Amino acid sequence: MEPGFRLCFIVLLLFVVAAAVWGPWWLAAGEGAFVVLLFFIFRSYMGKRRWDVQRYIAGLSQNMGVSMGETALSVPLPMVVIKLETGEILWANDSFYQASSARDHLFEEKIGDIVPGFVPKFLLEGKDQHPLEIAMGNRQYKVFGSLIPVGAESKTPMAALYLVDVTDASQLRRKYFRTRPVVAVIVLDNYEEAMKNLGDSQKSALVAAIDNLIGAWAGPAGGILRKYDRDRYLFIFEERNLTAFVEGKFSLLDTAHTLVSPNSIPVSLSIGIGKEGASLSECFSYAVLAIEMSLSRGGDQAVVKNRAAFEFYGGRAREMEKRTKVKSRVMANALVRLITDSSNVLIMGHRNSDIDSVGAAVGIAAATRKKDRRAYILIEREHTAAEKLLARLEAMPNNEELFITPQQALLLCNRDTLLVIVDVNRPEIVESPELLNICGRVAVVDHHRRAADYIKKAVLNFHEPSASSASELVTELLQYILEPSDLKRVEAEALLAGIALDTKNFTMHSGARAFEAAAYLCSAGADTVEIKRLFQTDFKNSLARYDVVRSARMYKSQTAIAVSNHTIDRMVASQAADELLTIDGVDASFVLFPQGGQIVLSARSLGRINVHLIVEKLGGGGHRTIAGAQMSGDRVEPALNRLLRAIDLYLEENTA
Repeated sequence: MEPGFRLCFIVLLLFVVAAAVWGPWWLAAGEGAFVVLLFFIFRSYMGKRRWDVQRYIAGLSQNMGVSMGETALSVPLPMVVIKLETGEILWANDSFYQASSARDHLFEEKIGDIVPGFVPKFLLEGKDQHPLEIAMGNRQYKVFGSLIPVGAESKTPMAALYLVDVTDASQLRRKYFRTRPVVAVIVLDNYEEAMKNLGDSQKSALVAAIDNLIGAWAGPAGGILRKYDRDRYLFIFEERNLTAFVEGKFSLLDTAHTLVSPNSIPVSLSIGIGKEGASLSECFSYAVLAIEMSLSRGGDQAVVKNRAAFEFYGGRAREMEKRTKVKSRVMANALVRLITDSSNVLIMGHRNSDIDSVGAAVGIAAATRKKDRRAYILIEREHTAAEKLLARLEAMPNNEELFITPQQALLLCNRDTLLVIVDVNRPEIVESPELLNICGRVAVVDHHRRAADYIKKAVLNFHEPSASSASELVTELLQYILEPSDLKRVEAEALLAGIALDTKNFTMHSGARAFEAAAYLCSAGADTVEIKRLFQTDFKNSLARYDVVRSARMYKSQTAIAVSNHTIDRMVASQAADELLTIDGVDASFVLFPQGGQIVLSARSLGRINVHLIVEKLGGGGHRTIAGAQMSGDRVEPALNRLLRAIDLYLEENTA
């Protein structure tokens, strides 16, 4: 009778029909009589089995002094007894059949047939409650259960399931989550630039157009929209409307670009959204954190903040250079106070340091020297792309102990130590996460787009995604701390080399502030010829770079992807990515290679494609034109597939 009674009876009935059509009548009659006899035997067997279960339940009830009729048969809760291994229903009360709209079965039936997808695994895990609600008919139920102890002679473990109707509570819960308040802060990113040199009537017309645009976008949500500052709006709505905004990819960001001020500057907006707060005040604080995150990543994007994480949408526009010399002066004064109040200063950048992080660290060390404090720079000599620069710096007098290992830094750290982090804002990729955890006074100087898991404990955070490099930001600080003559020539060259690295010799992402910083460093004695020598590679690495470029292939007609199945130098990979951008039609380039049990990704762009948004999906970071990531695993193919999916998703989300 295996695998099931129902299937066996169907097969036997087919034989009867076949015999009636093609065979002698006596064969059909005999087979029919056999099937009828077997059916009644089966009914008798099923009835006896159900009676055994009822008798067992009655025995349990009598032990508690309660009659079976008052428990198993008449209990108002739907109840069912099943075989634990197969889910076959052995017995069920009337309440269960009424709830499931099923009739007392003629053939064996499984709980999964009545409740699709239901598996009582929770009982085997020692739990007495199913983690999810189940649906039967138009009602929702919470399932509780227990194992039924059986004798040693039984080979069929059983379980009893009890269903509690939670439909009303479930509907109320869904309504609660759908109607929770969500607070949004909308900011006009470039208010000063858009209103610059405009007359009163022109300003009023532009402001009215912006108000109408935001009002038309927010109107369908039926929320509350109020303008509380010249460039800020408060928008409160219910959470059920957030899905429509997300599915619409926050269309306000793109439609805002259609508004162009009379001075030919398109309007740019940022949206910060706070949800899942315990109160309106907490939702508003989440929205403020979200708008700060959006602005720190260059604006023109929406950021959603809940209790646990950030979600990012948009961010296609270029970062706007909004920092002023006033801010740089204020940050410089704050850094000087932190240095003078410290017993020593520890400086570190990101893992696998490059010339920009080392140059920025050297600049902070020069400021520390000016204030008569001892500075140390953490560096992993085995994992750095700035070996030539380090050799030059160590050759300088009194620099023998400037560079230390992370282990040495842990011994030097005390309660008055200042830790300065440059060229990185993510705690998990600094040179020494342990040192970051134990240091109480932390300052951050970085130019990368802020990640969701940024360093939150910083007492000073000079973060400017519009800057070309960390060396540029440090140079701006030094202009208010040092005279050019206080900066040693090699230190000035280290800073200028850092700027040259991230701007590709001032051809990309280089604004007026980058050239001002370069002019200051040249006045301090930086020699551009020496910087050129820092970027020279040997013959072997040059050939390796050409091999990487030769292995590249085009993807989606605008990106070039090169894959190396063996370890190559990181500098070679970045140079190969830069080389691919010289090919006509390539807007972005990606180079992957294995190293130390990981797959390293180096990404470059001419600006039309935001590679930061692509590598961020892979756990990496950077900024619009330069980014990178490290993915776990020692095989390149899975990492390549992840990269291709990330590119596809980016192009899908950002197709105009």
